Amino acid sequence: MKTNSYLQRLLGENEKILLITRQHWLILARNILVEVLLILAIFVASLLLIILMNIAAVIVIPIGFLIMLLPIGSLALDVARWSNSQFILTNRRVIQITGIFNKTTEDSSLEKVNDVRMVQTFLGRLFDYGDIEIMTASELGVNTFRRISKPVEFKTAMLNAKEKLERGDEYHSEDVQREDIPALIANLDLLRKQGIITEEEFNQKKKELLSRL
Repeated sequence: MKTNSYLQRLLGENEKILLITRQHWLILARNILVEVLLILAIFVASLLLIILMNIAAVIVIPIGFLIMLLPIGSLALDVARWSNSQFILTNRRVIQITGIFNKTTEDSSLEKVNDVRMVQTFLGRLFDYGDIEIMTASELGVNTFRRISKPVEFKTAMLNAKEKLERGDEYHSEDVQREDIPALIANLDLLRKQGIITEEEFNQKKKELLSRL
């Protein structure tokens, strides 16, 4: 899965990206519709001035191009905002990243997720987009991802990841490297202290990991 360097720097040790999505492309299309119409209107007006009013092209074209730069710049900004707004699911948390140059990052730990609510309108079901509301035990309470693409897939993947985390499945993976084992044991200890796994479960998983050294 292709990721940018900024996102990679946000990931913790042994944290893996499961799914990346954005707002649906229809949201981008709605945002840039006015700019596209303005660009077309300026282009058509320039042609009419040249053809019907016999104004020299060397005058109309530069002026039309300069005026066109405004909606083109606004369109490029909308595309950049859409492209840089991401909703990421990892094996430990859900992350929302927004911003082009100044980045804002919000995340919810899967351990603290109490419930997930999905809202889809008729058009949302038709074009496969919707809102995801993540209710957590943190101070923020509710984290909402609005009009994201493939919300059903995102919700299902998130609930599956939460279940695996609570069961401790990530510690049973055959792909665990020897150098990762101490960090995994430390994570298990943290889960034990938080009451997510019992002392017996901690000792059992710890024994399994140590046997791989």
